[in-house]
Amino acid sequence: MLPAFPFTAIVGQERLQRALLLGVIQPNLGGVLIRGTKGVAKSTAVRALAGLLPPIETLAGCPFRRAPDETIADWPLPLDAAVIARPVPLVELPLGATEDRVLGTLHLERALQGERAFEPGLLAAAHRGLLYIDEVNLLPDHLVDVLLDAAATGIHRLERDGISLSHPARFLLVGTMNPEEGDLRPQLLDRFGLAVDVTDLTDVADRTEAVRRRLSYETDANSFAAAWRHAELAEAKRIVNARRLLPEVRISQRIVQAVSERCVAAGVEGLRADLTVCRAALAWAAYHGRRNVELEDVEAVAELALAHRRSQRPPEPPPGPRNGASSASGGRRPPEESRTQGADAPRSPSSVVLPSDGDFTARPQPPRDACSVLLGNWRSDTSRRGGPRSGRLLTQPKDAASIDWAATLRVAAPLQLARGRGDADRRLILRPADLRFRQPRGPAGCLLFFVVDASGSMAAWRRMQQTKAAILALLSQAYQHRDRVALLTFRGDGATLVLPPVRGLAQPRGTIESLPVGGATPLALGLAAARDFLHRQQRRRPDQRVWTVLFTDGRANVATSGNPWRDALTEARFLATCATDVLVVDTETGWTRFGRAHELAQTLGARCMSVEDVLGRRLSITA
Repeated sequence: MLPAFPFTAIVGQERLQRALLLGVIQPNLGGVLIRGTKGVAKSTAVRALAGLLPPIETLAGCPFRRAPDETIADWPLPLDAAVIARPVPLVELPLGATEDRVLGTLHLERALQGERAFEPGLLAAAHRGLLYIDEVNLLPDHLVDVLLDAAATGIHRLERDGISLSHPARFLLVGTMNPEEGDLRPQLLDRFGLAVDVTDLTDVADRTEAVRRRLSYETDANSFAAAWRHAELAEAKRIVNARRLLPEVRISQRIVQAVSERCVAAGVEGLRADLTVCRAALAWAAYHGRRNVELEDVEAVAELALAHRRSQRPPEPPPGPRNGASSASGGRRPPEESRTQGADAPRSPSSVVLPSDGDFTARPQPPRDACSVLLGNWRSDTSRRGGPRSGRLLTQPKDAASIDWAATLRVAAPLQLARGRGDADRRLILRPADLRFRQPRGPAGCLLFFVVDASGSMAAWRRMQQTKAAILALLSQAYQHRDRVALLTFRGDGATLVLPPVRGLAQPRGTIESLPVGGATPLALGLAAARDFLHRQQRRRPDQRVWTVLFTDGRANVATSGNPWRDALTEARFLATCATDVLVVDTETGWTRFGRAHELAQTLGARCMSVEDVLGRRLSITA
């Protein structure tokens, strides 16, 4: 097995290394969130940290890797259990992991023998180690919440399947994500103790050195690791000493007051940020061998605790040389000439920034919650109805393929002895009440088709800012469902498919932010073009689910055969026959409202919402 890339050999990511070191020294910080684009050593740093930590002593046969002097009331072990040494566990949580696999569940094999036993999950396996989640922003929110709660308290309490059990779960939770692929809900974001924004290396010398080291590692990993062994051992010793010294480190009232002043200036809510800065400063002082926290310790850790919580822009740094010239390992040089100067400059959390129009300066960043509820409810509603008009989903499970056998067995297994099942009987005794069925879920990998009115009326009322913000919010939700996205706009004398079906966020986001606005409103032509597009998609991919979102104020003024509005309603009737579910978003604003979008939605058999409801808040927009 190849050794991990050395932690001390990482180039130019001192803030990332500092956040991870704080996490392993101070166990109750609540986890580390690493945000950055792909290819900036996020995963490499986490795996390198696990290889840096010294082995742990545990008892043989314990799935929780408990310490020799640690007792778990719900999971006793023999008194003569042997003490063995194991590497620090690094548990990587796959994106598609089920709740049972993560939290633990009923042990089916033992349950079939009449015993109600617990089968530990990944939380148990991560005890005294690291739990690493790549693309944590795509993990279901309820799982993230449970993981963060365990990371902060060190205990996981399980109440399910007739099992009541508590077990230790002290681990460093490390989540990585690409901000371009959607953010975490603010409530979950705040629960991460530290967050670090990792950017590409911009210094040519740093990039050259990073590439050279990586190529050297790939050529001969063992020799490369051996060359860095002295630096790795020194860093491991420093971590052990910091953990030992941490209970003796003190923080003065003056330093606490300075921390509170900084948090107030950043506009954070609650006291979690203040506590995190103080705890991280204690750990950083211990890392440097000091028994008293100094202001420089606060400066070193404050941005890591505030970057994802602040509501005020951080002050501009004074001009001068770049900060962070020393490495995370205290300024010591590696066993070869290196260039590790240049800590990443602090960045504010990612946000949706839309181009301003004239004197209109609102930059809306819609809350994820509102759009998540909207898209989730829309999906579940149509799933219960049997999906889009193609009607391919069953509204109720009607065959054995729809049975969730694992859930059914968990219900029936503890009842087998009471039902008279003997040891020689190999058949399971089931009752109708035992059956559990898979719940129909909103489909993944669908096509989310945006049809957008980009005419002059949108620009006149400055509505395009709201429309773009709503599309971008829905776009983030579509990415998490692995949907493809397409965009058709209509204005002037025609309609244009400006974005064919694609996956990802970068290309759709750029297209949406640069949409031109102006001209007449050919609503009928837009609906006709949307119908043609849907027919082509149906022929190419007949099994594909399509969700259509129409943004319009309904004020048509371009006719195809006489009256613009009647022409639009005629095309809407044709569009209603397509195999898609439609959501009409009414962009009409101002005092005078005609309600044409609602009438259009009725013709389409669609749901209609205002753009403000989609955004989840009311924006200040003036004519």
